[in-house]
Amino acid sequence: MSPSLRILYVGDDSPSSTSRHRADALRRLGHEVTHINPYRDLRKHLTGWRIIVHYRTGYMFMQGEVQRWQRMQQAQLAPKGKFDVCWVDGGELLGRKVMEGFRQMARKLVLFNHDDPTGHRDGNRFLTMLRTIPSHDLCVVVRPFNVEEYRQRGARDVLRVFMSYDEVRHAAPTDDGSVPPQFDNDIVFIGRNIPGEGRDLFLHELVKAGLKPAIWGDNWQASPVWPALQPFWKGPSISGTDYVNAMRHARICLGMLSKGNRDEHTTRSMEIPYAGGLLCAERTNEHMALYKEGEEAVFWRDAAECARVCRELLADPQRIARMKLAGHQRVRANQVGAEDVGRAALQRLFAKEGAA
Repeated sequence: MSPSLRILYVGDDSPSSTSRHRADALRRLGHEVTHINPYRDLRKHLTGWRIIVHYRTGYMFMQGEVQRWQRMQQAQLAPKGKFDVCWVDGGELLGRKVMEGFRQMARKLVLFNHDDPTGHRDGNRFLTMLRTIPSHDLCVVVRPFNVEEYRQRGARDVLRVFMSYDEVRHAAPTDDGSVPPQFDNDIVFIGRNIPGEGRDLFLHELVKAGLKPAIWGDNWQASPVWPALQPFWKGPSISGTDYVNAMRHARICLGMLSKGNRDEHTTRSMEIPYAGGLLCAERTNEHMALYKEGEEAVFWRDAAECARVCRELLADPQRIARMKLAGHQRVRANQVGAEDVGRAALQRLFAKEGAA
C-alpha cells in the first residue's frame, strides 16, 4: 500500500455525520481525499413524500438520476486522473450501474456501512445497495454476523470492525473547571426515540424510580409516555462541542442499543468513554469484551438493575471519577477510533498486493 493514497470518498459530508468523521480520519492518516456527497446533490429527490417512497423501495426508482449524477462527477473529476480507492460510505443510493461508473474512476472499491443492511429493521432501504456487494473489492461491516451474510451475497472480501469514536471531534475540550448548567446532570441519554424499541418506556421506568435522566434527541413527543418524560427533555439532537460536553460533564451516560439493528454495541459505546463520560449500557458480550464491568463501565439487563446501579454510583462521586478515567484509557487501548478503522480497512484492501 502506498503511504499516501488518492481516495474518492462518496458519502454524507455534514460535520456531525460519522461518514464525515471517517473521511477526515483518512485525511489525518495522510491520504488525499476528494469527498462528494450524493445526499446533498440529489436532495430534491430526498425530501417530503419522495424520501418515503424511495426509502421503502430501496431507491430503485431514482437510479436514473443517480446514474446521471455519477456521470457528471466522473466528467468533473476526470482531470484528476484515476483514484487509488473509491470509498462508499452507506451506499443505499448507489446501484450496480453507478458502481460500474465508479470502477472506471478508481482501482479499488470499498463499501463501508455501519447499519445492518442484511437485517430487517429498515425494510427495503438497502435493497439497491445489497445488489452491489459483489462489485466491491472490500466490504467493511460492524456486526460479526454481517460477515457471512455479505459473503452469501457474493462479497469478495469482508472485514468486521467495531463502531468508532472520532479522535478529534469527540475529544474533550480544554477544561477550565466550569460546567455549563445545561450539562450538569446526574444521568444523560442522547439519542432519538425509535418506535417499538422501548427506549421511552425504559427511561420512564428510571423516572418512576426517582431518577432524573436528561434527554436530548428527536421524536420523543411521539411517545405515549411523553407527558412523564417532557420535564426531562432538554431539546433535539445535539452535536459538536455540545454533544461532547453533555457526555463528559454528566455523572452517568446511558448507552442504548437498537434491537432492530441487532446491536451489541453502538457508536455511543465508544464516544462516551473517549469524551470522558461514564458508559452505563446494556450488558452484552461485546460490551463486556470492550470494558471491564464495574471498573471501566457499568452494565445492566433491565431498567430495574440500571436504576440500582445509577443510585449506587451517584452516591460515590470518587468512583465515578475513577471509572471515567479508566474507561477513557481502555477505549483508546481498544484501537476503535476512526483512524484505526480507516487504517485497518486500507491495510486489508491492499494486503494481497503487499504479499505479492
